Amino acid sequence: MGNCLTVGPNEALVVSGTCCGPDEKTYVVGGWAWAWWLISDTQRITLEIMTLQPRCEDVETAEGVAITVTGVAQVKVMTEPDLLAVACEQFLGKSVTEIKAVVLQTLEGHLRSILGTLTVEQIYQDRDQFAKLVREVAAPDVGRMGIEILSFTIKDVYDKLDYLSSLGKTQTAAVQRDAEIGVAEAERDAGIREAECKKEMMDVKFQADTKMADSKRELELQKAAFNQEINTKKAEAQLAYELQAAKEQQKIRLEEIEIEVVQRKKEITIEEKEIDRTDKELIATVKRPAEAEAYKMQQLAEGHKMKTVLIAQAEAEKIKKIGEAEASSIEAVGKAEAEKMRLKAEAYQQYGEAAKTALVLEALPKIASKVAAPLAKTNEIVILTGEGSRVTGEVNRLLAELPVSVNALTGVDLSKIPLLQKMTTAQA
Repeated sequence: MGNCLTVGPNEALVVSGTCCGPDEKTYVVGGWAWAWWLISDTQRITLEIMTLQPRCEDVETAEGVAITVTGVAQVKVMTEPDLLAVACEQFLGKSVTEIKAVVLQTLEGHLRSILGTLTVEQIYQDRDQFAKLVREVAAPDVGRMGIEILSFTIKDVYDKLDYLSSLGKTQTAAVQRDAEIGVAEAERDAGIREAECKKEMMDVKFQADTKMADSKRELELQKAAFNQEINTKKAEAQLAYELQAAKEQQKIRLEEIEIEVVQRKKEITIEEKEIDRTDKELIATVKRPAEAEAYKMQQLAEGHKMKTVLIAQAEAEKIKKIGEAEASSIEAVGKAEAEKMRLKAEAYQQYGEAAKTALVLEALPKIASKVAAPLAKTNEIVILTGEGSRVTGEVNRLLAELPVSVNALTGVDLSKIPLLQKMTTAQA
C-alpha cells in the first residue's frame, strides 16, 4: 500500500523508488503522485523566485580603479524535466538559504571577472549593458545547476576615492555645457526664424501700407479739389453777404449818429442849466458861509496874537526884575565876603607869625582825625618787639618828626613854640 501525495505549482515533488525499479524517479509540479510504503522516497524542492544580492567590494577594474558593485538578481529552479532533474540532483535536500549561497557565489565570481575587463566609465555609464553581460556569462554556469537567471540589475556602483563623484561632475558639466549650447543654438535658430518672419511680415505690411497710402493720397487730392471749389463758392457768397451787410450797417450807423447828435445837443443844454443852478447853489451854501467863517477866524487870530504879545511882554518884564534883584543880592554878598576877607587879612597882618601858628594848631586836630579815620574800624593794634622801651622810643620819634612835617606842608616852624622847644629839649 502507499500514499497519494499532492504538490502546489510553487514546488516540485520527487518520488524515488517505485515498483518499476529502484532507479525510477517521478517529478511532479502542481499535481499528485503515488508513493509506496517502504520502497518509495519523497522529497520537495521549491520553485519560487529567490532574490540574491551579489556584492563585490574593492574590485579593480581594467584601469586599476578599486570600486564596489552591488546588484540584485532574481533566480529560480527551472521546470523543464531534464533541467529540473539536474537541479534536483544538485540541490535536493538543501534549504533555500543553501541554494541561494551557491548561486550567489557563482554570480559574484562572474561579476568580479567581468569587472576586471571593463573601465569605470563603461560600468558606470552603461549599467544595463554591464548587467546584460553578467547574465550572458553567468547563465551557462548556473544553467548547468538547473537554475535560471530571470533578471540581474546593478544596484549601486561606488568607490572610496571619489573617482565616480569626479566622473559624475565631469559628465554633469559636459551635459550642462551641451544643454546650454543646445539652448543657445535653439534660441539662435528661433531668433533667425523670428527675424525672417518679421521681415516677411514687414514686407507684406509695407506693400499694403504703400497701396493704402496711394489710395489715401488720391482720395485726399480729390477731396482737396472738391474742398477748394466749395471754399471758393463759400468765400464768394460770404464776401457778397458781408458787403451787403456792411452797406446796411453803414446806413444804420448814419441814422444812429444823427440820433446821437440830437441827444447830445439836448444833454448839453441840460448840463448848462445844471451848471448855472449849481453855481448859484454853491455861492449861497458854500462861498458866503466860508467868507463869514474866514472873517471870524481872522478876528480871533488877531485877538489871540495880541494876547500872546502882552503875556510875553509881562513875562519878560518879570524875568528882568527878578534878574536885577538877584544881581543886587549877589553883589551885596560878594562885597560882604570881600570885606570879611579884608578884615581877616588885616588881622593876620597884625598877629603875624603867632596868628599863622594858631591857625595851624587849630587845623591839626582836624588833620589828625582825617588821618586816624581808617584806624577807627580797628579793634586792636599789637606791636611785636623784643624790647620793653621800644614802644616809648617809637612814640617819641614820631612826635619829634611832627614839626618837620608841618613845616614842610604849611611853612610854619612849630619848633619855635616855647612848649614844643621844651619837649624837644627834654627828649634830647
